[in-house]
Formats: sequence, structure tokens, C-alpha cells
Amino acid sequence: MESISLKLNRGSAACSLAQGHRQSRICSVIENCVAAAGFSVGEFAALVFAGAMEFSEGLYAVKIRAEAMQAASDAVPSGMLSVLGQPESRFNTACLEARQHCESLGIESPVCEVASYLFPHCRVVSGHLEALHFLQKHASRYRFRRARLLPVSGAFHTRLMEPAVAPLAELLSTISLREPLVSVYSNVLGTRYRNPKHIAKLLAEQLVSPVKWEQTMHAIYERKKGIQFPRTFEVGPGRQLGTILRSCNLQAWKSYSHVDVDVDVDTDEAPDA
Repeated sequence: MESISLKLNRGSAACSLAQGHRQSRICSVIENCVAAAGFSVGEFAALVFAGAMEFSEGLYAVKIRAEAMQAASDAVPSGMLSVLGQPESRFNTACLEARQHCESLGIESPVCEVASYLFPHCRVVSGHLEALHFLQKHASRYRFRRARLLPVSGAFHTRLMEPAVAPLAELLSTISLREPLVSVYSNVLGTRYRNPKHIAKLLAEQLVSPVKWEQTMHAIYERKKGIQFPRTFEVGPGRQLGTILRSCNLQAWKSYSHVDVDVDVDTDEAPDA
């Protein structure tokens, strides 16, 4: 039966990948995998899983990426805001007025924009801290149900990460990327990677582009009525991607399972679908 693998943006997700290969009980799941996707840095784990790069190469790329992003973060006080909205929420207007507020404070070229599309009406907004504080203060004006600062050090997936692009792109140019053995979906486009050059290009662009996770979920699970959904496995600590999947596609979520780093998985606990 078909299966799909999801990777969260945590380093241990990559570690669990190696463990997964050692667990003979889930070999059939790996062999029948038809697609993989990773959230943010989790894309590297998905690409390693799919055979597009070696584990050691992916691990080193993640190190270079993290160091470059931290350096970019240190240059500007910035952050990320998790926003739970509703159909009448006004994200574009909110970001525009937050940037105008920053300009009134004397901030040049302020940044405030959607950095991640999680599920319907739920976004992560990144930018200057002054902009994020403005959105928190005026959340009701824009019909936000909740606006919460995330414990991160920078405005990831915005142009404030531009200084990090060149170091990662240079490193990726030295890696012998290969055609993935299964389809891997890009955060930047929400569609499948086409070839190794496409992978290198979009992995670098991802640093300054929003993560289109909601769009990716729709692309992976779109199917005609009556066609069964594949089994979905989230690899690594936490079940955040499973929670997001439930909000994007309840029927696909019904065939979801979680694979922790140190826990064996009973592949018979849920039917292949």
C-alpha cells in the first residue's frame, strides 16, 4: 500500500530517518512510499530520505544554513508571530499597516509578511519586532482570533534572511544532488521538485520565501472521490504536522501515524488507505 512521509523542522527528525532504516518492521512502509515533504529545514530530511543527497551532506548543509540564518537574525531585531485567523481576517491589510507603523518609527524598509501558510486561516507572520508587537496589540482590528510570538530569534522565510542565501547556495553547488527516488514537495512552490538543479535553486530560495505547507498538503492529497488515501507517517518528535494535516484534510488524517525517534512502530495498528 502507498505511504507518505512528513518531516518536521527539527534536527532529530533527520536522526530518526537513520533509525527508520534500521527498523525492519517498517521496511514495507519505506519501500511503498510515494511522496515525502519536510517543513522548513525538514526538507533536507525529506530529500535524504528520498535519496537526493547523502545523510552527511544534508547534515552539513543544515549546519551551514543554521549558522547563516543566525548571523542574519543577529543583524536585525526580528521574529515570528503565529496568527490564528478566521474567514474575515485581513492578513494583507494587517501586514501593510504594521509596515507603515514601523516607518512612522523611523525604520527603513520594514518587513512584515506571511512566512508560513499552515492551514486554512492560520499563518505565521515574520518581520521586525515592532511590526509584530503592533499586530498583537491590534489583533481584534484585523479579526485575528489569536496572535502569539514564537520563541525564535529571527524573521525566517522573509527578505531579512537574504544574507543567508549565498552561503547556503554556495554549499549546495558542491553537493552532488540526485533525482529523488520518490516525489519530494518544495516548500517554495508547494509542488514536486523537478530535478537536482531545481532542488538546489529552491532550497536557497526557501530562506526568503514563505513555506507553502497548506498548499503542499492539498497538492499531495488531491484525488478523485472514492480513491483511497495513502498512509501518512510523521517522522520525529511531536505531532504538529499531523495536527496541521487534520485541519487541511480530515480524511487523509484518518490514515496518519506518528513515528518517534526511539519508539518502534506497529505497522498493523492502522489500515493502509
